[in-house]
Amino acid sequence: MALAPSPASVAAAREALAAADPALARAHASTPVFEWRLRPGGYEGLFRMIVEQQVSVAAAASIWRRVVEGLDGQVTPEAVLARDVETLRSFGLSGQKAKYGHEIARAQTEGHIDFDHLERLDDAEAIAALVAIKGVGRWTAETFLMFCEGRQDVFPGGDVALQEAMRWADRAEDRPNEKQAYARAEIWRPHRAVAAHLLWGWYGGVRRGEIALDEGA
Repeated sequence: MALAPSPASVAAAREALAAADPALARAHASTPVFEWRLRPGGYEGLFRMIVEQQVSVAAAASIWRRVVEGLDGQVTPEAVLARDVETLRSFGLSGQKAKYGHEIARAQTEGHIDFDHLERLDDAEAIAALVAIKGVGRWTAETFLMFCEGRQDVFPGGDVALQEAMRWADRAEDRPNEKQAYARAEIWRPHRAVAAHLLWGWYGGVRRGEIALDEGA
């Protein structure tokens, strides 16, 4: 079972990041202590990430609750495959997300993905195994490894909120694109996932009005 990084290790990583990069030092100085947000993994964790994409937090919680109830509390490949797409849609899923639930379920039952083995793969191998499943993109794979496996050096460069926070950190006029974001994050190895958490925390705090951006950001 995956374990979340301890508060002490997250704090040490933040200090190391701030020392390595003055831009992140600004985010670090402004952003309160945070805990690593570890979620259940395996099939259930990946399916839930697909379900919750592109909807609000409140809508995601409501839909997921209906999915769990509709599956009688058993979010397993077998339970999902036992329901057709129309039944899954009756739980509040889009047709596409229902189909992806089936795709991920078949990937596991047919042996194309082994979530128990996944944690023994390195980051690049694990991402490749996940994106080989129809419906699982790179961002989903990377955030799954961060939030469901507690991996500390994965960075979802395609995340728009992260890109915007990186623009603030660098006091840049333009937001970096995905390729530029990955390249910019190289300096943050081996703590890129902590850097992502830090930037997300900073971004959220600014958007909620809890953190003020200094002039020039």
